[in-house]
Amino acid sequence: MTATTTAPIAAPSVRTEKRPSGRMRAWATRAPLLPALIFMIAVTQLPFVATLVISFFDWNSLYPDARSFTGFGNYSEVLTDAALRKSVWTTILLTVTVVLASLVLGLVLALLLDRKFRGRGVVRTLLIAPFLVVPVAAALLWKHVLYNPEYGLLNGLLHYVGGPEPDWISNTPLLAVEMSLVWQWTPFMMLILLAGLQSRDHQQIEAAKVDGASDWQVFRYLTLPHLRRYLELGALLGSIYIVQNFDAVFTITSGGLGTANLPYTVYQSFYQAHENGLASAAGVLVVIGSIIIATFALRVVSSLFREEVGRA
Repeated sequence: MTATTTAPIAAPSVRTEKRPSGRMRAWATRAPLLPALIFMIAVTQLPFVATLVISFFDWNSLYPDARSFTGFGNYSEVLTDAALRKSVWTTILLTVTVVLASLVLGLVLALLLDRKFRGRGVVRTLLIAPFLVVPVAAALLWKHVLYNPEYGLLNGLLHYVGGPEPDWISNTPLLAVEMSLVWQWTPFMMLILLAGLQSRDHQQIEAAKVDGASDWQVFRYLTLPHLRRYLELGALLGSIYIVQNFDAVFTITSGGLGTANLPYTVYQSFYQAHENGLASAAGVLVVIGSIIIATFALRVVSSLFREEVGRA
């Protein structure tokens, strides 16, 4: 009897593959965004850094060899010069007036559009149309079609009823700019507030009406508190734009008659007085103010998202 020996079976070789680390996966995910990020930095951040550097120099483009470093001298002049202080006050007055008026009108229109009636879609489209008009075209429309003292629509209506026919831009220049901006920004506020109205808890409203609450009580104690975040968001987003508004002031009044806001003053300092350093300092202050407002706007948006996630 012969013993048979069997050779040991070799264990199969296991190929170990190295998995990419978490850092490599993160870079692979972000890599497609790098061209857009580089483009954004080149277009927005580098010019702002250049503006920030120029703001520390006394630099008139007509005398390029006479520029000198002044530190915060340009910022001090912006904050102490009477004309610049007046433009800051005009900017604040213009922003507050337009935002409050467009919020109130937008709330009224949103409450009307929240009701069901025939042709609501058509009415909503027509009310949104002013916000889609190019700002310069909207300003030209108000200046020539509505405000013109000879053939304008407003004076035509007043002539028809036998009323006075004033020169709107000469008599009330700041109001003329404000009315054009309110007309353009009311649809934006209406859309935000309409979204807030449609996100209400309708069961809660129906329960309140069953308990005998009137429409005013439902609006005051249920609808208005619910819309607080949306009102804040509309006010902040509108303020960011109107603080930087240039089109309406330039087109309707050319900055005259006490309507020059801070962006128009920056334009005057840079393109007319050729004071590059002073204009850059004023522009930096506008950007800082916009960033502060935008920070509050982002907080409101994030709180709205958290509320919606909590409801879901």
